[in-house]
Parts: sequence; structure tokens; C-alpha cells
Amino acid sequence: MAHGEKITRNADGTLHVPDFPIIPFIEGDGTGPDIWYATKLVLDSAVKSVYRGKRQISWIEIYAGEKGYKETGEWLPKQTLNAIEKHSIAIKGPLTTPVGKGIRSINVAIRQKLDLYACVRPVKYIDHVPSPVKNPEKINMVVFRENTEDLYAGIEWEAGSTAAMHVLEFLRVDMDVSLPEDSGIGIKPISENKTKRLVERAVLYAVENGLPSVCLMHKGNIMKFTEGAFRKWGYEVAKDKFGDKTLTEAELFEQYNGIRPEGKVVIKDRIADMLFQQVLLRPEEYHVIATPNLNGDYLSDALAAQVGGLGMAPGANIGDTCAVFEATHGTAPKYAGKDKVNPGSLILSGAMMLRHMGWMEAADLVETALKTTIKDRIVTYDLARQIKGAKEVKCSEFAEAVVKRMK
Repeated sequence: MAHGEKITRNADGTLHVPDFPIIPFIEGDGTGPDIWYATKLVLDSAVKSVYRGKRQISWIEIYAGEKGYKETGEWLPKQTLNAIEKHSIAIKGPLTTPVGKGIRSINVAIRQKLDLYACVRPVKYIDHVPSPVKNPEKINMVVFRENTEDLYAGIEWEAGSTAAMHVLEFLRVDMDVSLPEDSGIGIKPISENKTKRLVERAVLYAVENGLPSVCLMHKGNIMKFTEGAFRKWGYEVAKDKFGDKTLTEAELFEQYNGIRPEGKVVIKDRIADMLFQQVLLRPEEYHVIATPNLNGDYLSDALAAQVGGLGMAPGANIGDTCAVFEATHGTAPKYAGKDKVNPGSLILSGAMMLRHMGWMEAADLVETALKTTIKDRIVTYDLARQIKGAKEVKCSEFAEAVVKRMK
């Protein structure tokens, strides 16, 4: 039984975080236990170093993935979802997607069942991390990816199935659309409400953090009534909710000769394929990016590659009632139990979690100590093979080195 108190929500929706909060964790599959051990060590050490016993996290384990199936016979037990809702915050390692059985994706299921509609992925270069681009230090963006609809809604039918044939017949007879009979069919829903709440959160983040712009990423030139609508609804919510704090890119040039007024957030949009070029060639022009689900999946991984790969990429899935912070990479089963892989993604996600809780000093210490460790060329194998003169260490040893630099 964990000793501590639940995190609760105030009447205005903000978090009330006690000094000794109970936080559930999902260890994860494959390399999950290794990176969780390292992450817990770093987070607990930072909290202890900063608050000196006046604050402390009380961890409770909940189950999903392979361990969930072993313990309960379910890949995603109902009691796990209940625990996350009850405690408002959780953190998780990578989870296996069962092949040929179970649910389509445990990660997607958690997001959809808990309505964690905003996948938030900060992407910022850490000095001395190897990068395939010339100026990675210019990359400092936060991607807000809609998490619950688009193609990830999972509405599809196999080619040749009875259901697919019914849909094809409906399209042919009722909609005058003819498709090959051997087509697999998928549906791409993008709704006004879910778009607007995602963009509202993205714009609010920019306003609260004094960032210059929010870019709406879309493929609206082709998909006019889904991704084109995402663009339209994004502009609408920015104007309706933040009209005194935002202006469009067109207004910026028409009224201010392209010079952004102090305190204003510029709302702009870019077609998806163009934005992929822009974040490579002119990354300093982008700060917050709001995007539908599939675009955001592609873009956030592409950005992560520019700053060291998924091993250094934090992420969170956030809704109105709870949030889950997670490693953004896969389970890497061939390295399971070998104490080898980079725990950076989950450690940095843990720092995001501390910020979400309002424990800024502890979050700062985690990030500073991790950066110093990398600067000292103490890194796991994935970075060691790219850094001249690096000292390659195990996953747990990297965490110990980070903790050492907190003192």
C-alpha cells in the first residue's frame, strides 16, 4: 500500500499536488524494466536533492502489456485505466503491441479510453549529442499532435471482406464513387470539437510560455474536408479564444510589416510536405506545431532524429482529467534485461511530468544533470559509437552518472 496522497484537480481544472503524491507507473515490456529502474533512480534523487525530504513521490505499480497479460489475462486491464484516472498522472515504459491477438495497440487504446487527446512532444537539441544535421542547436519546438482520431481511430476493413464489400457497394450506389473491388478501406475522421481542443491547448502553451508562433500542419490542399477543416478550425479557435493575444501571419505582414508585436503569438499554417522541408532548412522559424494524428506521428519522429533519435525524445499524452508520460521509442526486445539501452527518453519524460506537477526545480535539476553527463561523454552504446572519446556505460550506470552530477 502506497503511503501518500492522490493528486486531485481544483475547481478550475488545475492540479492540486500534495507534497507526497502517489503516482502510478507501468514498467513496460522489453527494455522497459531497465529504463524504468534508471528513470526512477534519477527522479527520486532529483526530488530528494531539491526538496530534502519535504517532498517525495510514492510510486505504485500498475500493469499493461506483457506483464498485464501475465498478471490479469488482459493486455490493458480496466483497473489500470481506473488507477490512472484516480491519480491524475502516470508514467510508463514502452509496451508491446500484440501480434495476431489482443488489441490493436495498447498505447493507442490508453490514449483513446482515457481521452488523452494531446500528444505533446518537446524537441530540443542537447549539446554534444550527435546529429545528422548541420545546425541542430536551432531546433527547439513542441509538437501538439491530436491523439484520438484521424486514421488512428482504427476504422478499417480488410480487402475482400464482407464489410469492405458493403462499404464499396454503398460508395458506388449512394455516393457515386467507384473503387477497385480488391481495396482495403479505411476512414479518416477529423472533427471540429477534437481539433479545436487540441489547437486551443497548443496556443495556450505558446501564450503561457511566451513563444512567438503556432503552426497548423495539414494536407488541406488535397484532403479539403478533413485536414483542410483542421486548418480552418485551428484559425477559428485561436481567434475566438485568444483574439487579443494572437494574430495571423497575413495580419503580421499587412499590419506590422512582418515585425511581430511584443506579446503576440503568430498563427500560421503549412502544408505537411512543405513543413518537413522547413523544419530541416529553417527550424528557427517554428516553435509550437499543432497537427492531426498521422502527420504528428511522422513529424515528431523526424524531429527526434535531428536531435539524437527517439532515445532522447520525451513525450506525454495529456487530457482534461489525466496525463500519461512515456518513453517514445519501442520495446527493443533483443536488448531486454541487458542493462544496455539509453534511458534518456523516459528520464526526460519524467522531467516533463515534474513540470506538469509544478515541481520545476526538480525538473530543472534532472535536465541539467543529464546534459552535463552527456557533455562529459558518459553515454550509452547508441551515442558512444558516434561520439569521439566517449565512455560507454550501461543503462543503470548512465543513471548513476546523472545522479552523481546532481550533488
